[in-house]
Amino acid sequence: MNFEGLDPGLAEYAPAMHSALDPVLDAHLNPSLLQNVELDPEGVALEALPVQESVHIMEGVYSELHSVVAEVGVPVSVSHFDLHEEMLWVGSHGGHATSFFGPALERYSSFQVNGSDDIRQIQSLENGILFLTKNNLKYMARGGLIIFDYLLDESEDMHSLLLTDSSTLLVGGLQNHILEIDLNTVQETQKYAVEIPGVTIMRQTNRFFFCGHTSGKVSLRDLRSFKVEHEFDAFSGSLSDFDVHGNLLAACGFSSRLTGLACDRFLKVYDLRMMRAITPLQVHVDPAFLRFIPTYTSRLAIISQSGQCQFCEPTGLANPADIFHVNPVGPLLMTFDVSASKQALAFGDSEGCVHLWTDSPEPSFNPYSRETEFALPCLVDSLPPLDWSQDLLPLSLIPVPLTTDTLLSDWPAANSAPAPRRAPPVDAEILRTMKKVGFIGYAPNPRTRLRNQIPYRLKELDSEFDSFSQVTESPIGREEEPHLHMVSKKYRKVTIKYSKLGLEDFDFKHYNKTLFAGLEPHIPNAYCNCMIQVLYFLEPVRCLIQNHLCQKEFCLACELGFLFHMLDLSRGDPCQGSNFLRAFRTIPEASALGLILADSDEASGKGNLARLIQRWNRFILTQLHQDMQELEVPQAYRGAGGSSFCSSGDSVIGQLFSCEMENCSLCRCGSETVRASSTLLFTLSYPEDKTGKNYDFAQVLKRSICLEQNTQAWCDNCEKYQPTIQTRNIRHLPDILVINCEVNSSKEADFWRMQAEVAFKMAVKKHGGEISKNKEFSLADRKELGSPEGVLLCPSIEELKNVWLPFSIRMKMTKNKGLDVCNWTEVQWGPARAEEEHGVYVYDLMATVVHILDSRTGGSLVAHIKVGETYHQRKEGVTHQQWYLFNDFLIEPIDKYEAVQFDMNWKVPAILYYIKRNLNSRYNLNIKNPIEASVLLAEASLARKQRKTHTTFIPLMLNEMPQVGDLVGLDAEFVTLNEEEAELRSDGTKSTIKPSQMSVARITCVRGQGPNEGIPFIDDYISTQEQVVDYLTQYSGIKPGDLDAKISSKHLTTLKSTYLKLRFLIDIGVKFVGHGLQKDFRVINLMVPKDQVLDTVYLFHMPRKRMISLRFLAWYFLDLKIQGETHDSIEDARTALQLYRKYLELSKNGTEPESFHKVLKGLYEKGRKMDWKVPEPESQTSPKNAAVFSSVLAL
Repeated sequence: MNFEGLDPGLAEYAPAMHSALDPVLDAHLNPSLLQNVELDPEGVALEALPVQESVHIMEGVYSELHSVVAEVGVPVSVSHFDLHEEMLWVGSHGGHATSFFGPALERYSSFQVNGSDDIRQIQSLENGILFLTKNNLKYMARGGLIIFDYLLDESEDMHSLLLTDSSTLLVGGLQNHILEIDLNTVQETQKYAVEIPGVTIMRQTNRFFFCGHTSGKVSLRDLRSFKVEHEFDAFSGSLSDFDVHGNLLAACGFSSRLTGLACDRFLKVYDLRMMRAITPLQVHVDPAFLRFIPTYTSRLAIISQSGQCQFCEPTGLANPADIFHVNPVGPLLMTFDVSASKQALAFGDSEGCVHLWTDSPEPSFNPYSRETEFALPCLVDSLPPLDWSQDLLPLSLIPVPLTTDTLLSDWPAANSAPAPRRAPPVDAEILRTMKKVGFIGYAPNPRTRLRNQIPYRLKELDSEFDSFSQVTESPIGREEEPHLHMVSKKYRKVTIKYSKLGLEDFDFKHYNKTLFAGLEPHIPNAYCNCMIQVLYFLEPVRCLIQNHLCQKEFCLACELGFLFHMLDLSRGDPCQGSNFLRAFRTIPEASALGLILADSDEASGKGNLARLIQRWNRFILTQLHQDMQELEVPQAYRGAGGSSFCSSGDSVIGQLFSCEMENCSLCRCGSETVRASSTLLFTLSYPEDKTGKNYDFAQVLKRSICLEQNTQAWCDNCEKYQPTIQTRNIRHLPDILVINCEVNSSKEADFWRMQAEVAFKMAVKKHGGEISKNKEFSLADRKELGSPEGVLLCPSIEELKNVWLPFSIRMKMTKNKGLDVCNWTEVQWGPARAEEEHGVYVYDLMATVVHILDSRTGGSLVAHIKVGETYHQRKEGVTHQQWYLFNDFLIEPIDKYEAVQFDMNWKVPAILYYIKRNLNSRYNLNIKNPIEASVLLAEASLARKQRKTHTTFIPLMLNEMPQVGDLVGLDAEFVTLNEEEAELRSDGTKSTIKPSQMSVARITCVRGQGPNEGIPFIDDYISTQEQVVDYLTQYSGIKPGDLDAKISSKHLTTLKSTYLKLRFLIDIGVKFVGHGLQKDFRVINLMVPKDQVLDTVYLFHMPRKRMISLRFLAWYFLDLKIQGETHDSIEDARTALQLYRKYLELSKNGTEPESFHKVLKGLYEKGRKMDWKVPEPESQTSPKNAAVFSSVLAL
């Protein structure tokens, strides 16, 4: 029930504890309650209030049968008739629960549920009772023992629960979501978003879930998806109660009046067949509760808080004669419930009394109740009291039964010997990082264990693959991390260490000395970074994706193309895939496949990353294939249609990755069925062989491609399911062969390990003494020795260890639809020849994605990629091929043997990419920029309420299109999606673990020259579907509702639309002027060449000095007061343009740096005097009149 609009006197009631713990009588207690009631000397009521024997109950008419005190002076908050036994449950505002047995209301049990919060709702189950408080769900036996205690988040404010089946529960409250809890596992299984927060009442029928909101609305939701199917706007103020029966829904509540909320005497009644309101029902009481009591008609019971009760038909007229009065001891009725049999009504009042009304002298609460279990009576005779304070008291006074059997306490000495468990050793990471001050050591928390909990593992029974990934303790010592001594340093999970300046002082060059771009790992679901790099270094895929552009708001192919463009522009600086991952989170299929990890799962490594990246691999290929097939070319994006890749009705992704197959099903009756199909990747299927037999990788691959298996399938000839032999034959091989390794358990890992050992022995035997014991020469060493690239040197022993995977494989299509697969080496087969016209293809290994096992960090994913000549030519100006390790933002060249070495203790293969030799020659690799100038022209707003009078910008005309070198003032505002995570170090300093996740909310571009200089041509508010944690209104000027298309009055667009405008400006070569543009471009997810950025933060900055705010610079140089209450991006962009003009004026277009240095020196002196604060108008004159500024004017 919603308690808004109730008597304010209820606020005076303190949540008293159970009477046994707090025996003082409440000051608000009505003295009439104590008549004929026995009190103990301390003033606590001992007996219930009995009804007089002379009360006569008339059959069929409700009248009071019993009244009883649940808890003296403490208001009753909820009442509930037990659905399984003849019991009535009552909860109080003090968190106390009491149960009464039968119509006589004999007290059965009484116990404390919560020490501070009131009980909001009670639900009876077969084995116990559920109690809901503000942020706690407790399941207790009927006698008071706790079965489970489920704590919700402290920010939750729960009001209602609904049992959807025997083991599933919905819990709702004043927040904007509803939780689904599994009662068997006591875990949250689902969180449903609610558009209208404040769900205080929930009901269920066989068609809908019904949710009553504090706003006065009732929403009807689908039983499976929980999506809103219909909505009734019942009351303008608030909803008090509603009930559903058959095809009718009746509701009571409060309406808004000039003086506030007033109880509405019209009940709203809705017909659920036509989903519309019917004639409201006017009643003669102020309705606070209502229930359908369907006995012989669909009667409604309407109850007011003052105790008046009226019965009437929902479609008829209310008769004043049908009103009876409940005589509450307190001034108000607080709760009301109807038994399952409809024979009993229960009322609870504000003085702690419960009133039972029935329609028969001997009512039953349920049609079929089970027998209630009572405590056994004490069988021991009454014993004399013993005074334990006397030392000489003989203990023989306590009777003990005489027995000759062995007592339970007579345990053998071996079983009763003390065996304390040893405390587990201190984490090696703590010992390694510990600093001693005297005899006390301080170390940061490595977060490897739960707070205040020490696990004691007696046996390791894990049969999962992770069980063989446990790394033994290292004897190396504290200088090296013991749990990582097996893992090479470059393969370990890399993290960004944040400082006060964020990322500005983090040395990414330490991890990446190449000109290729890494990817940052701190974004949610960035586990796929390695696969993004693999797709980028596939030249045909990169060109195809960068030529793609469509009108879908969340298109993975478009976002991947934008990310590839950033990787192209970067010269070694890391990029982030925030926009791509944002679009990825909106794809329903990604969520259904379990590809979207929660932040907690990603941080703790709960997900199996190897399985996850293999599912992601299949998903992204399928999604890109669909995006290319569904390509539509709208007017604004018509440049995409000119791509040489696009052909009608076909997808180049399909041409690259798709393998055409025939699936044959042979029944034992001889009937054969052949179906054509295609697949984008293959999954390795390993032989069931424990004898240690040698298998080439090519044999396993052929077995996996031409899969043969026995299974039950439908036979049209036999007309039933029959055992069939299913085989797969290849019609056409793909240009890129993608393989998921499926090493998900110790069995597959042992197979790889065993085959690598056999291959190593055979290689050593084959090469004999030619193998050197040391590491093979590097590429530079070979050139120094004069070894030509075509000559292959003999590998070393170290390079042959843990190698089973071939660098090349040879495939041949036979005439009888067969497939021959074998490992290919140049030594064995000679130089590659153009044999493809004969159905012979050579595939070269291009990339391997591996799972790095690390029990401390949860593991990570890295990629070995063979980077081709075109990439080196663009980045470094040289033409060669080289293998690289890509570990997020760590990039390092490696030897080619390292890409195929898999030590299964810590480095497990997940995905393999083989490409046809000379693949690039088959495709047109030209890239045409698909973004045209039309993206800058006027466009419609997503906001429904926007009017032309609200327009804050004038779009560019065709004659104003920007040219190379034109100035554009830029500013952006942001909102927070996730708060920053930080911890305090032992020395008191703050360490940022994870930065706050920002999302762009407003982007403004201002003309920098021409007659309209200073007038915005872009002022877009960015619509977002993600939950905003903080609008940062003080700094951004963004208010709640500005980004909502339903209520916003701003020019609202999608992020993709505005992103295309900025991309066009970057590609055309304009120069952006702004203040703090580095952060703006980072959050927008744009890579802008440094020569196109004019940042006033750095223009007015002296080395090794603080950065100066735009507000202070505007006051000092321009005599402007900006950013008074909130920030405005138009104002900030214009100010930055003016400051740039001022910079050119003071520095004489950069020709007099010494004079400008004096200006900066005066700026910093003034800033220190003013403490970098802009003065109020009356307290300080303009800085232009100050002495320190006179030298500036003289220049």
